[in-house]
Amino acid sequence: MKFESIFLSILFVACSSVCVLVMGAMLTAGPSSSPLARTNQAAPTVAVQAGCATSTAPDVCAAPEA
Repeated sequence: MKFESIFLSILFVACSSVCVLVMGAMLTAGPSSSPLARTNQAAPTVAVQAGCATSTAPDVCAAPEA
């Protein structure tokens, strides 16, 4: 019985230490910025079909009527 109580007290101390370390890491962590947020001209890109770019083929890009 003495072995189990010593083992449980060591386990309690270990778990408490891990919890304190995790809480400390969460409280002291700073915000991280992504590489895309640092660029000044982060515009979305749009893919255009080759036939849509010319004005000679308007029926290629026409949306189907529902």
